[in-house]
Amino acid sequence: MTDFLYLDYNATTPVDQRVVDAMLPYFNSLFANSGSSHLFGLTVKEAIDEAGEQIAELISANPKEIIYTSGATEAVNQAIKGIEKVNGKNHIITFKTEHKAVLDTCQNIEQQGLSVTYLDVGRDGLINLDDLKNAITDKTLLVCVMFVNNETGVIQPIKKIIKIAHDKNCLVFCDATQAVGKIPVNVKDLGIDLMAFSAHKFYGPKGVGALYISSEIKKYIDPQIHGGGQQFNLRSGTLNVPGIIGMGKAAEIAMEEMAADSRKIKGLRDNLENSLLKIPNTSINGDRDKRIFNTSNICFSDVNSEQMILSFGNICVSSGSACNATTSKPSHVLKAMGMSDLDALSSIRFSLGKFTTRSEIEMATEKIEKIVLQLRKES
Repeated sequence: MTDFLYLDYNATTPVDQRVVDAMLPYFNSLFANSGSSHLFGLTVKEAIDEAGEQIAELISANPKEIIYTSGATEAVNQAIKGIEKVNGKNHIITFKTEHKAVLDTCQNIEQQGLSVTYLDVGRDGLINLDDLKNAITDKTLLVCVMFVNNETGVIQPIKKIIKIAHDKNCLVFCDATQAVGKIPVNVKDLGIDLMAFSAHKFYGPKGVGALYISSEIKKYIDPQIHGGGQQFNLRSGTLNVPGIIGMGKAAEIAMEEMAADSRKIKGLRDNLENSLLKIPNTSINGDRDKRIFNTSNICFSDVNSEQMILSFGNICVSSGSACNATTSKPSHVLKAMGMSDLDALSSIRFSLGKFTTRSEIEMATEKIEKIVLQLRKES
């Protein structure tokens, strides 16, 4: 990684070496299936239980409310497709700036006969709470809302959204993939009913994530994967033992270091913005205050983002979601915020992490300024 200036931490993070060290024994010496009833299997199950305590503590939940998945996308599908129609309710509300995992899943359930409302957001990326109130009907079962937007970093007023939903007797699913492990998330204080998150966004391994299901609503969730009845019959299959151990260790580290990391990273993010916004005709996309500390989405007017990314060479940034990065279409998030195709296609997401250094920011901003000015000359 030393050859790259990596500023794409919202796409994925490097695995913390302490996490790697915690995982390694579970690939060979402690390889038993945690579902086996012999002493070896029970020994591994004890480690899984300890990791579960760490993960649950990170979000202030009970370990029995955590279902392990292959990542946030599976957790999203389990939550939205698995929610039963309660009292005949068949209406779901979500927002046009949600991750494609949510939007595509909602489109799928529309084909199964459920009704979905896709609400607009403001130019700042924030939800209009009155629009939400007006959209809820007596048939509304679920509100799906992102905690932190993966492209702009905008943080939604989750507690207010949940109060509105609960006052009207509907549940809330929260995609907290870009929040958990970075900022404090207390599911009990917020009142979240269902929540997806993923280890590789906070220095854990890829291929493992979780779905929080409040104990009060577990009875309303149907499994999407059937088999041996593992995980309270909600997600069958042999557990990814090394992955869960790694996620637990990453959760433990996040709890200890989150506050210090956020202060350091915000300072670097602010330095990056202060430098890049000196380039003429540049601007921040999304609310500048109500956003997470590590993310900056910047529009470089009249310069194509794909051209910029190719010209940046060893600087790793994104023109949108990493899950949708192969398309040349403008970001659906920026379009939903009212941006023109041209401006959306001129925007770059910078996302920093705990291994980002000041010298990397200085080298990146100096190179980016030269490239943007050169590309404008050539256009």
